[in-house]
Amino acid sequence: MGRPVFLLVGLLPLLVATTALAAVVEHTFIVQNLTLNRLCNRQVITAVNGSLPGPKIRVREGDTLVVHVLNKSPYNLTIHWHGVFQKLSCWADGPNMITQCPIRPGNKYTYKFIIIDQEGTLWWHAHVSWLRATVYGTLVIRPKSGHSYPFPKPHREVPILLGEWWNANVIDVEQQAIATGALPNLSDAYTINGWPGDLYPCSRNQMYKLNVEAGKTYLLRIVNAALNSQLFYKIANHNLTVVAVDASYTKPYVTDVLVIAPGQTVDALLAADQDVGSYYMAASAYSTAAGLPFDNTTTRGLVVYGGAPSTATPLMPALPAFNDTLTAHKFTSNLTGLKDGPHWVQVPRTVDYGMFVTIGLGLEPCPANKTCLGPMGAKPSASMNNQSFVPPTGLSLLQAFISNVNGVFNTDFPAKPPIEFDYTNASINNNPPSLFAPKVTKVTKLNFNSTVEMVLQNTAILGVENHPMHIHGLNFHVLAQGFGNYNPAEHRNIFNLVDPQIRNTIGVPVGGWAVIRFRVNNPGVWIMHCHLDAHLSYGLATVFAVENGPTPETTLPPPPADLPKC
Repeated sequence: MGRPVFLLVGLLPLLVATTALAAVVEHTFIVQNLTLNRLCNRQVITAVNGSLPGPKIRVREGDTLVVHVLNKSPYNLTIHWHGVFQKLSCWADGPNMITQCPIRPGNKYTYKFIIIDQEGTLWWHAHVSWLRATVYGTLVIRPKSGHSYPFPKPHREVPILLGEWWNANVIDVEQQAIATGALPNLSDAYTINGWPGDLYPCSRNQMYKLNVEAGKTYLLRIVNAALNSQLFYKIANHNLTVVAVDASYTKPYVTDVLVIAPGQTVDALLAADQDVGSYYMAASAYSTAAGLPFDNTTTRGLVVYGGAPSTATPLMPALPAFNDTLTAHKFTSNLTGLKDGPHWVQVPRTVDYGMFVTIGLGLEPCPANKTCLGPMGAKPSASMNNQSFVPPTGLSLLQAFISNVNGVFNTDFPAKPPIEFDYTNASINNNPPSLFAPKVTKVTKLNFNSTVEMVLQNTAILGVENHPMHIHGLNFHVLAQGFGNYNPAEHRNIFNLVDPQIRNTIGVPVGGWAVIRFRVNNPGVWIMHCHLDAHLSYGLATVFAVENGPTPETTLPPPPADLPKC
C-alpha cells in the first residue's frame, strides 16, 4: 500500500496558505514466487506483493516517490520507472548494468525520486531479462492539487494493462532461446489486467470485467505491458477519445481502434453511450514480420452496463487483421500534441547533433563446437548502425561514466551507418557485413542541453518489421514517419514542427522510418532500446551519456549509499 506523508512546501504560513502540498508517497515491493492457475495449468511466476499485475502507484506531479524493493525471488532484479524523467536522479532509473547493478536475491534497495513536469499514465516494470512479463504495474501521475485535466473530469479512472502469458517459466524460455539460437517459444495467451479471458481453455471465469453506468464517461489508462507483441485494442460498438499518449496530452482524437506497442501508454475516454447491455473489449496481435510465427490469439474482457440482463450475449468487436498496417499507421500518424496544454514543450528549432540510425535484425556466429538453430546455422542478433549493444558486466555504465573509469565503454557510436545501402530492399539479406554486426559497448556522449535529431530507419535484413523504440529519461517529438527509405529532400517538407505528438516510445513503421527530436536536459546515461524484449536481448540498443550542466542544479548527485554493488 502507498503511504503518503505530507510535506509543507515553503516555510512561512503565508506561503503555506497559497502553495499546493507535495507528498512523499511510499511503497514496499516484496518480489517473490507466486503460484497461479491459468490456462488449465499451475504456474510459478515472479510477482510483486502477491499480485498480477503488481501494485498500482498513484502520485501527483511534484510528489516524491519512495519504493523499498525486497528481492525474495531467485533472480537478479531491477525496477525501471518507465517514462519517468528522473531529473537529477538517473541512479533510480533502473535498467540493469546501465544505471545500476542488480538487486541480488535476498537483498534490497530503495528507489527515491521526484516526479517533475509530468502527468498522465506511466508504468513500472522489471528491467532484467524477461522478468517484466509478470513484474509490472501502473504509475499514474495526476495533476497537482488545484489543477485539472485539459478535458472534462471523468466519472472514474480505470487502469487497463495488456499483458502476455506463458505456460512456462519465462526465464527458462529466454535461456533456452539463448542456448539454442532458436527463436523463443511463443506466449500462450494475452491478458487484460492479468486475466486471459474466455477464449482460452479453463478461462471462462478468468476474465476482466468493467462495470459502467449509462451516461457516464471513464478514463481508461491503457498500458501495453506485453513482452514481445504489439496489440490492437477495441471495445464493441464504442468509440474511444484519445487524450494522451506516454503521459503527454494530445488533441482529442476519436477512433474505434487503438494500436499500442510494448512500452506505450494511451489515455482514452470511454463514453458509456450505447444501449444497456454487455460488450467485449478485446486485444490481439499486430504482427509485421512476414513468415515468422506469433501468438495469434485474442484476449477479451467485458464492459457491462448497470441494469444489463445477466443472460445477454455480449457483442464482440471486429478486430483488424494481424497485418493491418494501414489501420495501425492511420492511428499512430494522426495523433498530434496538445499545443500549449499542460507540460507542453515547443519543438527545438535548432539541432546540435544529427543522427541517421538503422535498426534491424541480424545474426551472430554460432560458438565453436555448438549447433545453433537460427537462420544459416547462426544465432539471432540485432543492431543499430551495425553495432550490436552488449551491456558491461563488472560496473554499471553510469558509475563508469561519472567516475571516469576507462575500459568499460567507448564513445564512438557512429552517427550514421558504416555502409549505405537500399535499407528496405529485401535483396540485401545476404550481405555479410550487414548480417553480422559486431558486439560492442559504445555510447554517444552529448553536452548538457544539446538537441538531437535522429532518423530511425528500419532495414530489411532478415525481413522488415515494426520496431518499438523506447528512450529512458527523456521524451521526444515525433516530427514525421513513413514507409520505405527516408529521403531528406522529400520528407523534411512534411515535418510537423507545430504540434507533433510527444512520446517516449515509438513504433518505427514496418519497412519505414521515423524522425524524432529531443533535448538532453538531464545528466546521466540513458539507454534507447527496442521494447520487444527478445530484440533487446539480441542487442537492439544504444546509450546516450549526457554531461553535467554548468550549475549545481544541473549536476547529477553522487550515487545513493545503498546502491547495489556488482
